[in-house]
Amino acid sequence: MKKILITGGAGFIGSNLCEYFIEKGDQVTCLDNFATGFMHNIEHLLEHPQFTLIEGDIRNPQTCAKACEGQDYVLHQAALGSVPRSINDPVTSNDVNVSGFLNMLVAARDAKVKRFIYAASSSTYGDSASLPKVEEVIGRPLSPYAITKYVNELYADVFSKTYGMECIGLRYFNVFGRKQNPNGAYAAVIPKFVIQLMNHDSPVINGTGDYSRDFTYIDNVIQMNEKAMLSENPAAVNTVYNTAVGDRTTLNTLVAYLKEYLGNFDPEILKVETIYGPERAGDIPHSLASVEKAKRLLGYEPTHNIQAGLKEAVTWYWENLR
Repeated sequence: MKKILITGGAGFIGSNLCEYFIEKGDQVTCLDNFATGFMHNIEHLLEHPQFTLIEGDIRNPQTCAKACEGQDYVLHQAALGSVPRSINDPVTSNDVNVSGFLNMLVAARDAKVKRFIYAASSSTYGDSASLPKVEEVIGRPLSPYAITKYVNELYADVFSKTYGMECIGLRYFNVFGRKQNPNGAYAAVIPKFVIQLMNHDSPVINGTGDYSRDFTYIDNVIQMNEKAMLSENPAAVNTVYNTAVGDRTTLNTLVAYLKEYLGNFDPEILKVETIYGPERAGDIPHSLASVEKAKRLLGYEPTHNIQAGLKEAVTWYWENLR
């Protein structure tokens, strides 16, 4: 039985990780301040004897130290996501994503955890035009959010070299799936479009719809976290990995898939028109990951492509949020 601390454990990715490792028989501690996470994501775990909830903020060093006590592994998911949010409020994004990250690194170091796995971001590739994205070639960041996530990688690298910590960063590419929040100003595109289509509202695409993304289903992300946490390959540690599928889908194609899959539940959705708006500041045109490094060093094999993931996600939203 492993002792695992999951920061941001009431959020979309974090709550899926909590659920997964509890089902595996591990002891899970969730740290969350509920700024973007939700109690309903973890409510069913609260009475479980191997689940502990700490309500607290990673900007508080004492809270981080308490949460790391006695833990074998840290899966650090806590962050303020969203490029637009960071553009609107760069100071808070920096406080949480940089200062909070540093607090967690120090706490994990002092508690002598075995390994520190953290959520990095594909935004780190910035203005690099090369496709597919390979881990060793990045550009200049295009948003405050991207800067914070790159700083995380730099700090993790320094802590591994200076203090002998084992750190692995997972550069997430447009993760989607069950429990992802469809509401609010900074909602991700897939859950937002799903809810709009379910309500027969027109989804709004920023730009022409030709921008493409490597949309990554939550089960692939869970697999990467587990493999990064448990890998016994010395070459696999103290580096970063793309966490993606290795395929890209345009926003126009994405909407077509969503209409098709939701149309199985409600044929009226097939008639909903798409609206096109202005391009969004800080957006990169195309994103496509190479996952060869993760396959080679971690044995990663994505289980869900975009279609398989969307079918499962759409079913979850239809059953839970209609």
